[in-house]
Amino acid sequence: MQNNTVKSIKLEKHDTKDTRDGHVNGSLTVIWRDWDNIIESDPKMVYASSVNPGEIKGPHLHTKRNSFFVCIRGKVVFVVKCEDGSYQEIESSEDSPILVTIPKGTPSAHININDKKSIVLALADIAWRPNDNEMINVEFNDYNWKKWSEK
Repeated sequence: MQNNTVKSIKLEKHDTKDTRDGHVNGSLTVIWRDWDNIIESDPKMVYASSVNPGEIKGPHLHTKRNSFFVCIRGKVVFVVKCEDGSYQEIESSEDSPILVTIPKGTPSAHININDKKSIVLALADIAWRPNDNEMINVEFNDYNWKKWSEK
């Protein structure tokens, strides 16, 4: 990744239709195509992560890999700590899929603000190995996590 900018990209979402009568039977969301140039280097790993209602994944940062996340079921808010100590919040959901780019060295977390389990699809430019030790847990002590349970 050429810069340390957190990005959020609204993804293409298309209705799919039944082949017999043409009614809408679901949808298709384009997350990555090699010719889109949304992700600057080809992903080397793709995985899905679940998060239970009201639960937080992270906060942590990766020292070597750039990550790209999109919520494919439910609704989550990505919370990113900026260099100046402020926080950026980016909502992504199955209804409004936003691809969130988290550069290496950038602390982030996500919280499920849905009343059911949410699923986040992740792409990374470096594949994870169990003994990599390139993730560092951090604290967001000055962030108000409680505001999400009050909604």
